Amino acid sequence: MKLSGKVALITGAASGIGRETALLFAEEGASVVVCDINDEGGTDTAARIIQEGGRAIYVHSDVSKAMDCRNMVQRAESEFGGLHILFNNAGIMDSRDDNAEATDEAVWDLTMNINLKGVFLGCKYGIPAIKRSGGGSIINTASFVALLGAATPQIAYTASKGGVLSMTRELAVIHAREKIRVNALCPGPLKTELLMKFLDTEQKRQRRLVHIPAGRFGEAFEMAKAALFLASDDSSYVTGAEFTVDGGITAAYVTPE
Repeated sequence: MKLSGKVALITGAASGIGRETALLFAEEGASVVVCDINDEGGTDTAARIIQEGGRAIYVHSDVSKAMDCRNMVQRAESEFGGLHILFNNAGIMDSRDDNAEATDEAVWDLTMNINLKGVFLGCKYGIPAIKRSGGGSIINTASFVALLGAATPQIAYTASKGGVLSMTRELAVIHAREKIRVNALCPGPLKTELLMKFLDTEQKRQRRLVHIPAGRFGEAFEMAKAALFLASDDSSYVTGAEFTVDGGITAAYVTPE
């Protein structure tokens, strides 16, 4: 098993990429700290791991709050004895997010607090714990829109993910010689509840699909497999990377006519 003896903390693990990654990491031998604000979904994720013979706990965590981020890391250490893998995955895509003229300041602030500040706080409290455990891997969920503009306006989301990408690069450089690798997972458009709620009309969905050479939305489990590579020793010489898993969209992206 690729993560035998490791402790992994995953935010946004009640659904989507986070849940699929939690289940996969547990299958690969990791003890998993499942974090989310969705208590029902998070509890269910942890319960499914335990039912399959794995080790997991659920911790209610609002990643925009320093106290919650400190607590989730402390629980990882107190319950499982350390922290080796931190997957800062929690994020939102607000349906009110639009272009700069139309997006309300409150939507901007909410998106930044969760998508960008949440990654900062996860690292602020997670990095010391990973150091205490002798090193490990940090994975931050960015997006293909951190590399390209989005066909459907979503200025706050795009800017927040660009920030995640820049922060990842800097953290990778700072901590490279402390046996801590930091990489950004950049998913393409996925068939998840998060994106489907944002692309809430067939017109919006087709506007995305037309740019994807693979001809389909990705699946959360496909991102989980990419996260497993970044979390495991298979990627031991990979840090500061933009790990793009997008069905080819960034290779073929064009402005819609």
